[in-house]
Amino acid sequence: MALEIIGTPNSNFVRTVRMVAEEKGVFYENSPDMPHSDVIKLLHPMGQVPVMKHDDFQLFESMAIARYIDTAFDGPPLVPANPEAAARTIQWASFAQTSVDQLIMRQYVLEYLFNKDESGNLVRDNIDKVVNKISKIFRTLDEAVSGGYFGSNEFSMADCFLMPIISYGQMFPEGKEALESGKHLKPYFDKLSERPSFNKTAT
Repeated sequence: MALEIIGTPNSNFVRTVRMVAEEKGVFYENSPDMPHSDVIKLLHPMGQVPVMKHDDFQLFESMAIARYIDTAFDGPPLVPANPEAAARTIQWASFAQTSVDQLIMRQYVLEYLFNKDESGNLVRDNIDKVVNKISKIFRTLDEAVSGGYFGSNEFSMADCFLMPIISYGQMFPEGKEALESGKHLKPYFDKLSERPSFNKTAT
């Protein structure tokens, strides 16, 4: 049975694990179930995406799925073998999965997408509260990619976690300004936007 990644493609974490599969050259199917669907609730205790099936093996949480794909299949490793380098890669991937995702996706992007008044106008109250934090975390990311990749000088799993988030964040004015003002982050984003794994998972 092929690897099955289950979850709506516009989820940044679904895109992350799909990017990992693409980078590894693993054939997979993406079943686009929404969070809290009956299928998802059977596989994740909180009804969140992504979830994964591979033969009789089932798994949830994007970090666990990404690590499984990286270790269970042939292809270029996305976490280095050296323990210190591996720990550093997982450190930055985890930072993207937690702090960066919470601020940029949950408190910024989703506010732009869904916090509207009855007339459909954007309600900026929550966005305005995090604008300064958005600028600060983009400065942190700018420094973190100064070696060419996220926390490293070579492509890794950490980049698979970061790129979908940056892609969403730069769709809105403050995120776009913060990205373009960075010395390192804009060239990083432009370079990695050309990778096949990023383009193939855009939808």
